[in-house]
Amino acid sequence: MDSLTVLPPRHDFRLLLGGRLVSQLGDSLQFLALPLLVIALTGSSKQAGLLLGLQTLVGLVFGLLAGALADRWNRKTTMIWCEIGRAVITAGVPAAALFGVLGMPQLYAAAVLNGALSTLFGAANSSALPNVVPRAALPRALGTIGAMSSALRIAGAAVAGLAYAVGRMFPFAVNAVSFLASAATLRAIRADFQPARTASHPTLVTDIGHGLAWLWRQPVIRTLAVLDAADGLRFGAGYLLIIVLAQGLHANPAQVGLVFTGAGAGALLGSLLAPGLTRRFSLGALSITMLWIEALAFPFYALAPTWWLLLVVAFAESVVAPVYNIALDTYRLAVIPDALRGRITSTIDTLTTGAAAIGTTASGTLIALLGAPALTWILAGWLTLIAILATLSRSVRAA
Repeated sequence: MDSLTVLPPRHDFRLLLGGRLVSQLGDSLQFLALPLLVIALTGSSKQAGLLLGLQTLVGLVFGLLAGALADRWNRKTTMIWCEIGRAVITAGVPAAALFGVLGMPQLYAAAVLNGALSTLFGAANSSALPNVVPRAALPRALGTIGAMSSALRIAGAAVAGLAYAVGRMFPFAVNAVSFLASAATLRAIRADFQPARTASHPTLVTDIGHGLAWLWRQPVIRTLAVLDAADGLRFGAGYLLIIVLAQGLHANPAQVGLVFTGAGAGALLGSLLAPGLTRRFSLGALSITMLWIEALAFPFYALAPTWWLLLVVAFAESVVAPVYNIALDTYRLAVIPDALRGRITSTIDTLTTGAAAIGTTASGTLIALLGAPALTWILAGWLTLIAILATLSRSVRAA
C-alpha cells in the first residue's frame, strides 16, 4: 500500500491535532498583540523586540535540560501541566490590566516563564507523533498537521489585528482559554506517548551528553540543524521587521494581520504540495532550493511600495519552507530512536530557537539604528550567504 494512503488512528490523531490547532489559534492572536501592546505602553520598538526575543531566548538556556527531562518524565503528563501553567501565566496579563497594575516587569516575567514551559512542552510534543501514528503514516500525518496549521495561521493572522482592536487584553484571554482546551484534548488521548521506556543515565548531564554524541555522528541532521539555526537568525529578526515595514506604509493593525495572512496562505500551499514533492526530490535538493528562494524573495520586502505588496512577498517566501520542513521532520522522526527523541529534538530546537531569539532580540535595536529597509537588505545578504554554504556542502547535496 502507498504510504500516503495510510491514515493515522483517527481518535488519538484528531485529538492531538485539535488541541494543537486550538492552542495555535490563541498563540497567533497573542503573537501579534504582544509587540503592539509593548509599543503602546512604551513607544519603543526596542522594548518590543527584547520582549519577543526573551521568551524564545529561554529555549537557548533551558533547551538541553528540557529534552533530557522529556525523555525521563511521562511525556503526556508533562505536556498537560505545561499547558495548564501557560494558561495561568497568560491569564495573569489581562487580570493585571483589569486592576490597573500591568507593567513591563510582569510582561518580562511572563515571557521567561512561558518560554520555559513552551520549551519543555515542545521537547515532549516532538516525541509524541511517532507513538500516536504508524511510521508509514508519518508523511501523511505531518502533511495534515502542516496544512491545517497553515489554514489556521491564515485565519489567525486575519483576525489578530481585529482581535487587538476589540481590546488590547482580548487576545491574551483567548490564548489562556486555548491552553486549557489543549490540556483537555491531551488528557483524552488514549495512546502512550512513550511505549518503550529505557533506563536513564545516573545524571541529566550524562543523558544530555549521550544525546549530543548521537547527534554528532549524524552528518545530515547535524549540518541541516546548523543551517536552520543560521536561517533562524533572519526569521527571528524578520517578524518585527515586517511589522515596522507595514506600519511605515501606513498599515493599520488589521492590515498588518493581513500581511501575515499572506504568509499563512503560502505555507498552506506548500503543505499541500509537500507530499508529492518529497517523493520526487531529495531532502538536499529541497533544502538548497528553499534557501535560494528565500534569499531571492527577501529583498522585495524593502522594495514593496504598499502593504498589500508586502502580503504578496510574504506569500511567495512562505511556500517553500513547509515542503522542506515536512521532508526533514519525516526523516528525523524515522531515524532518531524513541529514547533519544526528546534530547535530539530539543538540541536542534535549542540551536534554531536560540538563533531566532537572538535575531528577535536584536531586531528592535537594529531597526532603530539602521532603519527597517537597510536591515532588510542586510538580512537578504545573510540569506544569500547561507544558500551558498548549503550549495557547497557535500552533506547537504547528498542528503
